[in-house]
Amino acid sequence: MVRPRRTSVMRPTIDTPFHIDFEWWKQRDRDWHIYLVNLLCDTHREQWKDARADETLDWVDQTTGEVRPVNAVQYILMRHCAQQPNFLTPQGGLVDQIFRVLLAHGNAPMTPRELGERLQKSPQVILRVLAGPRVYRGIRPVHAPGGR
Repeated sequence: MVRPRRTSVMRPTIDTPFHIDFEWWKQRDRDWHIYLVNLLCDTHREQWKDARADETLDWVDQTTGEVRPVNAVQYILMRHCAQQPNFLTPQGGLVDQIFRVLLAHGNAPMTPRELGERLQKSPQVILRVLAGPRVYRGIRPVHAPGGR
């Protein structure tokens, strides 16, 4: 009898990189676009408040040179608003703080260890939040399967 091969699911650690999986988020949260617009700086919030959720801009990956479409509000948020000094504030919940740090870093993957250093929080606490049974704001391990 041939046994089916078991696949192992790696449990994230404090050195597992996480990022915002915008596709996951868009599929599961109908208010994702409103949430992003509300994170814009005052100037851009007024300018982009009526933008359609499917409006895109071409984005060039500075490392690979790959050009890909990215949501326009997401692009403005990461390239301008998240770079403003008052974007990262100690107020708000841990998930919102992590989300803002990832945006400020252009959504480059960061480990709970790196996030902990940036936020002055325990990497173990960050890991418990991010590796729990619920996905918050689309923050997932970089190579997470489609479920969760």
